[in-house]
Amino acid sequence: MKAAQKNWQVRPERPEDAPLVEALTAASFGPGRYAKSAYRLREGVAPVAELGFVAIENGTLRGSVRFWPVGVGAEKSLLLGPLAVQSDQRGRGIGIDLMKTGIDAARAAGWASIILVGDEPYYTRVGFARLPPGRLVFPGPVDPARVLGLSLVPGATLTLSGQVRRAHIDEAVCADGAGVA
Repeated sequence: MKAAQKNWQVRPERPEDAPLVEALTAASFGPGRYAKSAYRLREGVAPVAELGFVAIENGTLRGSVRFWPVGVGAEKSLLLGPLAVQSDQRGRGIGIDLMKTGIDAARAAGWASIILVGDEPYYTRVGFARLPPGRLVFPGPVDPARVLGLSLVPGATLTLSGQVRRAHIDEAVCADGAGVA
């Protein structure tokens, strides 16, 4: 079987990409996304700017990924998401490519771990693993089978335990409403 040809470029997200990323996220996840626990952790917080990436193909935004700072007990971590790919472009490897780029950048920036709530078979393709049920407590209900983690420093997810919370509130984000998705 012949491998699919990669025709997209992954590059850092730029300020002018924000409206397109927001539109893609809305199209991918709909208004119900605001009720999810992961979104509670993003409210009033800006994503880590150097860890936002987009996939561009023929001048069109095909996908995006962002990472957000969170606290887990006494530790700092990243929350991956949203990872969004145009619905008619899924299955081509765009999401995996975006995640690999973001993970490599997070590791290079000195982050120790990344967590997310998502589909285990998909995210294990880039190294995520299910975390023991009950170790992480999200601000709202989550399916324990969907709580995943990735150690960027060996063993980092082994010490993650406790309440998952916003790392901080960004006054600028709260003041203008930007970045609250």
